[in-house]
Amino acid sequence: MTRSRDLADFADSAANAEGARPLILSTAQTASGTSVDFTGIPSWVKRITVMLNGVSLSGSSSLRFRLGTGGTVATSGYLGTTSNPAGSPTTQTFTAGFDMYGGLTAPTAAYGAAVFTLIGSNAWVGSVNIATSLAGFNVIAGTVTLGGALDIVRITTINGTDTFDAGTINIMWE
Repeated sequence: MTRSRDLADFADSAANAEGARPLILSTAQTASGTSVDFTGIPSWVKRITVMLNGVSLSGSSSLRFRLGTGGTVATSGYLGTTSNPAGSPTTQTFTAGFDMYGGLTAPTAAYGAAVFTLIGSNAWVGSVNIATSLAGFNVIAGTVTLGGALDIVRITTINGTDTFDAGTINIMWE
């Protein structure tokens, strides 16, 4: 007698396959200073999710997500678009990081997630969805190719001088 494989059987066998990796949750960091770095990311990682909970800034800059290798974030080579579809929809392109459109002026707080996925040959694609406490919404999508295996993710500001004044940031990888 043969039995057809259902989805649960497939999931069990995939989880037990040689080389399968668990979902790893890092330690949440209080958002402070001009940037928050997550380092020591293993070379086998294929997807990273950055989670924001109530993150706000001291000034009127916006958030920037950067990926890197060798402990250094890439500051150029990003290709993509950010859009704020609320109210009067506005779109901007970016090249220095995965950038949020529009300011995150205090007391506005950001909530959401950024997902970065390895597509191959150190090329990463990103998809970011951020809602703000003032009913704003940002969609960010793009790509960057690194010179080696990703090992650092930085969340910072576009102007590089505004500081984080509230919230937590965490990442998980798989």
